[in-house]
Amino acid sequence: MEKMGLNEIRSNFTEFFKSKEHYIAKSHSLVPSNDKSLLLINSGMAPLKNYFSGVETPPKNRMSTVQKCIRTGDIENVGVTARHATFFEMMGNFSFGDYFKKEAISWAWEFITEWLKIPEDKLWVTVYETDDEAFDLWKNHIGFDENKIVRLGKDDNFWEIGLGPCGPCSEIYFDKGEKYGCGCEDCKPGCDCDRFLEFWNLVFTQFDKKEDGSYGDLENKNIDTGMGLERIACIMQDVDTIFEVDTIHSILEKISSIAGKTYGQNSKDDKSIRIITDHIRSVSFMVADGILPSNEGRGYVLRRLLRRAARHGKLLGIKGEFLNSLVDVVLTTSGDAYPELKEKESYIKKVIGIEEEKFFETLEQGLEILKSYTKELEGTGNKTISGEQAFKLYDTYGFPLDLTKEILEDENLSLDEEGFEKEMEAQKERARSARGNMEDEAWKEDPLTSLEDAKSEFDGYEELSKRAKIKAIISEGQIVMSIAEGKEAEIVMDNTTFYPNGGGQVGDKGQIKSLTGLFNVTDTLKGAGGSIKHKGIVVRGSLAVGEDVKTNVNEELRMSAARNHSATHLLHKALKTVLGEHVNQAGSLVDPDRLRFDFTHFEAITKEELAQIEFLVNSYVFKAMPITASVMSIKDAKEMGAMALFGEKYGDQVRVIKMGDTSIELCGGTHLTNTSQVGLFKIISEGGIAAGVRRIEAITGIATYKYILDKDKLVENIAVALKTREVNLENRINTLLEDTKAIEKELHNIKTQLSLQNADSVLDSAIQVKGLNLITNKYEGMDLDTLRETADKLRDKKENSVIVLANVIDGKINIVVTASKEAIDMGAHAGNIVREVAKIAGGKGGGRPNMAQAGASDVDKLDDALNEASKILESQIK
Repeated sequence: MEKMGLNEIRSNFTEFFKSKEHYIAKSHSLVPSNDKSLLLINSGMAPLKNYFSGVETPPKNRMSTVQKCIRTGDIENVGVTARHATFFEMMGNFSFGDYFKKEAISWAWEFITEWLKIPEDKLWVTVYETDDEAFDLWKNHIGFDENKIVRLGKDDNFWEIGLGPCGPCSEIYFDKGEKYGCGCEDCKPGCDCDRFLEFWNLVFTQFDKKEDGSYGDLENKNIDTGMGLERIACIMQDVDTIFEVDTIHSILEKISSIAGKTYGQNSKDDKSIRIITDHIRSVSFMVADGILPSNEGRGYVLRRLLRRAARHGKLLGIKGEFLNSLVDVVLTTSGDAYPELKEKESYIKKVIGIEEEKFFETLEQGLEILKSYTKELEGTGNKTISGEQAFKLYDTYGFPLDLTKEILEDENLSLDEEGFEKEMEAQKERARSARGNMEDEAWKEDPLTSLEDAKSEFDGYEELSKRAKIKAIISEGQIVMSIAEGKEAEIVMDNTTFYPNGGGQVGDKGQIKSLTGLFNVTDTLKGAGGSIKHKGIVVRGSLAVGEDVKTNVNEELRMSAARNHSATHLLHKALKTVLGEHVNQAGSLVDPDRLRFDFTHFEAITKEELAQIEFLVNSYVFKAMPITASVMSIKDAKEMGAMALFGEKYGDQVRVIKMGDTSIELCGGTHLTNTSQVGLFKIISEGGIAAGVRRIEAITGIATYKYILDKDKLVENIAVALKTREVNLENRINTLLEDTKAIEKELHNIKTQLSLQNADSVLDSAIQVKGLNLITNKYEGMDLDTLRETADKLRDKKENSVIVLANVIDGKINIVVTASKEAIDMGAHAGNIVREVAKIAGGKGGGRPNMAQAGASDVDKLDDALNEASKILESQIK
């Protein structure tokens, strides 16, 4: 058996199954597509489930993949043992109703013995206890020694998950040798010892499990195999753990070099090195697939792995940030097989760098707090910190619960997880109460649920006015037959041109007219049973159920909303172009006055980037690209490259909005017919609203024109006030700023001189406190710089002194304390003095032994605070 590198094994596997006429699919993203049951892809067959279930048609009935996978169920064991990992690659070949057991077994044998050249005497196989067909194929077709074919029961060699497709397995084992065994003469696969290593599982999906527990035959039998790349690499390189495999060992060596450690000499260091080695592989691949650190879902998994790796770097004695330097090794070892790593190198490093920097900002403070909690337990016999304390670490200092648990476990301590969960739930309840009821609870109590057919058809994409019939009227929470003038109500019709709120776009406004009355529509909402509710008030006459009416949508408001909605799509494209493909919509609001767009991004946007985004959107507008809407299958839309918008639910048929060749998105909202109708796009604000989520607010069309007029008027008014022409405004302002600066400097000098002229009288007021001169004084209207300078001058003029000065300006108190070297030597500490003095006047502060300052708010208590300075100083003197 020749030694073979991990990348070579992967390449050989792909080439082998290509020769067997398999479609070689590239690895799917770690983010599951259309599968809410998974947080992350955790097996080779997970992305192919729809092919096995028949929901989707595979590109070919024979497929082979090498799939990147993440599993975090055993994360606590990663590093503790030398075999657990969160990231791994799973090689597999699949048949969807094409070949079956004979081919699967034959090809597995051919690849193992002829391509990998593993000696036959090192191999064992297992089959399901009643699977005579598989046994016969191994024995008679392959010619394998029947004494090395082991029959095992359902727990070992039968694959099923609940009801549906299932079947027996045949597993292939490598015999590592007697030294790994239990010493038993009859030792073979199925034994609990470490001698036999299972490396390839062939699953024969041939049965359909029924609700009564019986097994029927599947019409189309499938093959699903899985072989861990890292595990087979261990065999081919004759090593005991995945951390000794060539590609992974390269990362381990880099970490050891940075830390100045030799792997294998200290078990505690080895654990940290293994954790970092594994986690940097995981986080590099996760970020490349668009996952960003956050406090929930897969983003939390990423953050947990990143912070765990960063902390163990600190335990190894590594100073500062270091994870980015390891990304280079991951790219070198895996970049050829996974080009997305190289394509997104700078992005991966930026995300990891920012998260590592954020973590180190809070780590030191959090560790100190945690240390104080554990110190409180000393001598009490209690080894558990409270749930309240653990939650404070999480909520205030950004310490994940898992990290707190891990640190405590290292010290043989624990935390009250039940108490933590109670605190967490209490916080969620506070957030819910503060947020109020953001959802439309009317959906749950909508009177329309009592109607068999409340559905309305929206027919307002092309027309704003149309005939309709009233199907239902709701007034004061009840279904009524008619409404009279002055009554507020919600009207439901069989069809409508009014767009109901959805996809971020607000509902239309306008009027509903009948022969007997006029109804002003103030909002349009989605109701129960597919209904569209027109909310408003009867302004003339009356309206009744069954009456024919005419809808009239406010065209000006509709067009303004359409401008903002179309601009939102263009903004989405511009953000991806300027910031990167990781940007995804995380919420939106489109109304006639403005647009709001929330999106995923991990750092603040620079002024230059924001200007580039705004310019790019306007360039799309000026290109006058046609905007078209088409209805097609979800499959066809995805093949076109259409992006799905946040929060939307899509059926089999979807509406695709296409803007030239620039933007293609799934969207049910109303839009323009040409990008030029946007007029002009202007960003009015940008900022962060949550971890990894930012918000842009912008305006278009007439709102932008009014914005420019307002700015022009503001500039004009400033120019008049400063008595200059607009073209000279910048020079005039600069001149005024220079003059103001000179005046402020002169005023500061005057104030300082005046304060020093009174220095002698202030110095004469010194009192003796245990051999030190304490001087206190109060000023009115003195700025903080002058106050500090005055305190320094007084200290320099009076030996063995402590100076406590305060000033009141605009109702606020500033307190400054300075102490001479002699006073400090005797025990005086300016920082401690100012803290206690300020506390009396309702403030706080601190600083160094020789200089400190504080702020306070209770002017009435200032004299009391200054009078207490002597007692505070006296308590400090040795």
